Amino acid sequence: MKNSTKNLLQRFLKNDATTLLLRLALLYILWFLCRIVFYLQNAGLVGPLEWNEIPGLLRGAGMFDTASILYVNALFILLSLLPFRFRETRRYQRILCWLYTVTNALALIVNSADGIYFHYARKRFTSDELSYLHNNDNTGTVVLKGLAENWYIVLWCTLLIAAMVWVYRRIKAMPTRIENRWAYFGINLAVLAVAIGLVMGGIRGGFSRQTRPITLSNATLYTASNLKANLILSNPFCLIRTLGNKAIVYEKFFDQATLDSLYAPYHHPDGGAPSLGKRNIVLFVLESFSGEHSALLNPDLYPDGKGFTPFLDSLMHEGYYFTNAFANGHKSIEALPSILSSIPSYETPFVLLPQAVAPMDALPKILHDEGYGTSFFNGSARGSMGFGAYASQAGIQHYYSREDYEQAQGTGDFDGYWGIWDEPFLQYMARQLNTMPQPFFASVFTLTSHHPFVVPEQYRNTLPTGKTKVHKGVAYTDLAIRRFMETASQESWYDHTIFVFVADHVSSETFAPKTLTPTGNSHIICLLYTPDGAIKGSDARVTQQIDLMPTLLGLTGYAKPYFAFGRDVLRENDRAAMAVNMTGENYQAITDSLVLFFDGHKTVSAYARTDTLQRHDIASERTSYLEQVERDLKARLQQYYQHVEKSDYLVKEDSTGR
Repeated sequence: MKNSTKNLLQRFLKNDATTLLLRLALLYILWFLCRIVFYLQNAGLVGPLEWNEIPGLLRGAGMFDTASILYVNALFILLSLLPFRFRETRRYQRILCWLYTVTNALALIVNSADGIYFHYARKRFTSDELSYLHNNDNTGTVVLKGLAENWYIVLWCTLLIAAMVWVYRRIKAMPTRIENRWAYFGINLAVLAVAIGLVMGGIRGGFSRQTRPITLSNATLYTASNLKANLILSNPFCLIRTLGNKAIVYEKFFDQATLDSLYAPYHHPDGGAPSLGKRNIVLFVLESFSGEHSALLNPDLYPDGKGFTPFLDSLMHEGYYFTNAFANGHKSIEALPSILSSIPSYETPFVLLPQAVAPMDALPKILHDEGYGTSFFNGSARGSMGFGAYASQAGIQHYYSREDYEQAQGTGDFDGYWGIWDEPFLQYMARQLNTMPQPFFASVFTLTSHHPFVVPEQYRNTLPTGKTKVHKGVAYTDLAIRRFMETASQESWYDHTIFVFVADHVSSETFAPKTLTPTGNSHIICLLYTPDGAIKGSDARVTQQIDLMPTLLGLTGYAKPYFAFGRDVLRENDRAAMAVNMTGENYQAITDSLVLFFDGHKTVSAYARTDTLQRHDIASERTSYLEQVERDLKARLQQYYQHVEKSDYLVKEDSTGR
């Protein structure tokens, strides 16, 4: 009797369905271990966990892990439960073992690597990054460097995969005792049908008819923190769920007349405002130059007055700088459209949208039509990150890359990862500018202040070590700009030039608590400088990258209508000052006195600007000003998606500006 009960228990525990459940349960354990490592890697970014938050985080994590595991193992589940006897053969079981091992090993690799990626991008890896990597010709070098630096994650992932294979092989099913083939088929077909229903429900996030398949934004249902929502998400769910996202879906809050009365991206300069005339423009897009690096912008962080941008701080004193400037995106690929075309990126980088390939009058094109020569300098390879293609679309006539530099100067100044060191490349740029007829527009994208945070050998012991890994690179680029300006100051074109300095996005490396908030994590360096002091002062109003194009057009005296989502901060005082970007799955609207987070349909939280650590949510108060900001944000989003949907970035004859 005892042996009979034991045999019955073994049959129950080792039938195909139970074996499958045990193998899937193993994956939950492995995914949970990945979550622990993810948090340990990024605890400083997402913040400490409170005990009352953990139940919600675990519930959300369980839902996303279920969807992720089922996405990856859908084929394995189907093949494991086919209602035919050949599934019990040794060869078939070997095939299932390989399928399980390969697919889940890849999933574990992506899941583990996501913790590394999040540290630098502060977002989960999605299909957007696949296009980004495809357009970057140094991906292999950077990935190898990342693996070497994070060798412990590689070792951890290897151990997880080895453990997965070891446990899988010890979870074995026993041959069925159902002799009748029709009974065998019927029973197993019923099991398969139930399994398919469970898989569909798990992927959708529920079994209700009203339940929509969960998306990345569902993570915010389990935590009020946008950053902690990343602890709930899991890959490869993020990757699979975003594949093929091309449709433009947005809510239409207002009819067209009301929408245009609230906000419109059309500008009609009156031509009466004073300008500086057709001066040269040299625009620096500075890699990872967070506002946090500057002692002038953050005296509270540097009591001794010694930050990591001493030269740029000195230019701010002599120029016109913005104390509350914000990036419209979080990646370099999002910066150029914002700065050169006044078109931000929200859910998807604008340049990766098929709608980006449409006629537009970007800043370089407009200036070229006004008689300017236009050029773009980038020390990386010509095809890197798609900069060349976008520069051409924006109206850039001459593109100078690493290949051009090395043809003229040799190959000794390559940094080994991204491109030419900033100092020699900026000197090369200065020499090229000397050959250009005036007026000219020149833009440059600096490189060195980027992961893997290396500087030339001769500066490794002389530059300040800093508080984070990026600070030495920031100090080096600041020095390179100083040397460029010293060289340029000897040339005839220097005194007739507007110099613009703006970060592409904030750095992945931060140290101050206030920079861990979504607002602090968008604060960047931005300033205008004219050697003759034609524009001088500080501006505390909220400014963003998309404001640069209208502002520069105003400074040059451009008087024709144009299309831009930003505003001329020196002339268009009737336009509300509001910076908008994405943080996780929510939109962030920053005004001079309020920060509002919006999920595309409703406000989810709001904070006073004076609440720098964003601890006191005031969204429930529904003040008239909060409702005004919400209304303004809705209008901006509707205009953006409406124009992107129609690939419409030109001024129409009957358009009105506001």
